Amino acid sequence: MKKVNITYIIDDDPIFVFTAQKMLKFEDFCYNFSVFHNGEDAINHLAPLMKANTDLPDLILLDLNMPIMDGWQFLDEFIKIKTTKKITIYIVSSSIDPADIEKAKTYQEVSNYVIKPITREKIKYISDEMKQQIAN
Repeated sequence: MKKVNITYIIDDDPIFVFTAQKMLKFEDFCYNFSVFHNGEDAINHLAPLMKANTDLPDLILLDLNMPIMDGWQFLDEFIKIKTTKKITIYIVSSSIDPADIEKAKTYQEVSNYVIKPITREKIKYISDEMKQQIAN
């Protein structure tokens, strides 16, 4: 089964970032990671790539609560930029607020909402879904 090429982790929590990277490596999920500690850094990096349609991530793991630009603000900027590549976004948040979960469903770009902490089972679930998408 083909691996994902690039995964972006957009999260300001160093423990989550470390854990997610370790688990994705353990699952042999992707070749490369890029880590951004807020939505602004991520969108500033991603926007020119999206416009050029080059070196785009296959998957974004997006936190909601971050400084400078939160996950919702990132999504609002992300959807303004057109690209032909399908980029899968999973919100990974500590928020169990039903309003956040419902709001996530209003973004067609968001594949699912995963509640922290990240576990092997949750990574396996994301991995299985991504591999299914790659196969189709």
